[in-house]
Order: sequence, then C-alpha cells, then structure tokens
Amino acid sequence: MEQISQFLPFILMFVVLYFFMILPQQKRAKKEKAFESGLKVGDKIITKSGFHGKIAEIAETSVVIETMSGKLKIERSAISMEMSAALATKKA
Repeated sequence: MEQISQFLPFILMFVVLYFFMILPQQKRAKKEKAFESGLKVGDKIITKSGFHGKIAEIAETSVVIETMSGKLKIERSAISMEMSAALATKKA
C-alpha cells in the first residue's frame, strides 16, 4: 500500500496531463483531418501563410488554388481550418 501512495502523485499528474493536453490535441487533429478530407473544388480557403484562394484541383495530398495572381500548388495541411471557416461564415 505504501508503494502505491508513493506513485499516486505521478499517476495523478499523468491523468491531468492526459485530460488537459493530450486529449484536446487528439480531438483537434481529428477535426483537421476531417476538414482536409472534406475539401472540394470551388471552396474558398485561406492558407496558414495568409494566401486567399479558391480550390481549382484536388490531388491525394495537395491542392491547386487559384489566386488573383495565378495558380499555386500547396499541401492540404497548409490550409488553415480556422481562417477558412471564418471566411465561410463571413461570406454566408
């Protein structure tokens, strides 16, 4: 019983760490994956670096966006979920 009480603070710290840091990060990653897989041609997006554009083509891991200055090929992971969602709600 004494051994368990020695490790109890470490176990408690791990549980708190899991619920406040690891679990929310996993939920966020899951939402971003769903967002990336739900992209379709014609969606207006904003990249994490700030480029605004409309999706012209979709490939397995990348997309081609059409901007005012031409077309750019970017990775799907470079598209910002938060800024694109804010853009969609502002336009709607």
